[in-house]
Amino acid sequence: MCYNRARWEKFYPREEAQMDKIRIGGIMQNAHLALLNVAAVPDRPGIAAAILNGLGDRGINVQFIVQCIDQDQRDQIALCVDRDDSGVALEIAQKILPDLDAGKVISHPEAAIVSIFGPDFRERPGIAGKMFQALAERNVNILAISTSISTVSCVIDSDDLEKGLIALRETFELP
Repeated sequence: MCYNRARWEKFYPREEAQMDKIRIGGIMQNAHLALLNVAAVPDRPGIAAAILNGLGDRGINVQFIVQCIDQDQRDQIALCVDRDDSGVALEIAQKILPDLDAGKVISHPEAAIVSIFGPDFRERPGIAGKMFQALAERNVNILAISTSISTVSCVIDSDDLEKGLIALRETFELP
């Protein structure tokens, strides 16, 4: 959707839009997670279903998922599960790899998610870039990114959670 200046200024008057801080709805955090990257997965129907059904059948909730395709036309699937479920999740993913003709599973056992949310993110350019810049300036490495029309989420190392939250609070105007 295109940027709509009139609609934006209705909710965020011009003087506020020009302030250093961008107004958002809030910040969310989710600690105590593990990130699993399933690498070199064939790009064909049913792969994500096989992985997610395998986890779901064991009662493991996936709290974050993103998929992309690499230069070799193979998929990479990154997902976060509760850290307490990470051993079983890793075992399940490794067990189904041969059936999927997939490469390997890379585990990052101590991850967290920081998210910003607010109305009309799709009509407000630059929000994700500001978030990424704020994290980078605090030396917080982003392990995975997912966005929607109202939320930008970054998976980071759990040791960096407090630095990430401080960076976001300093960068964005909160309610």
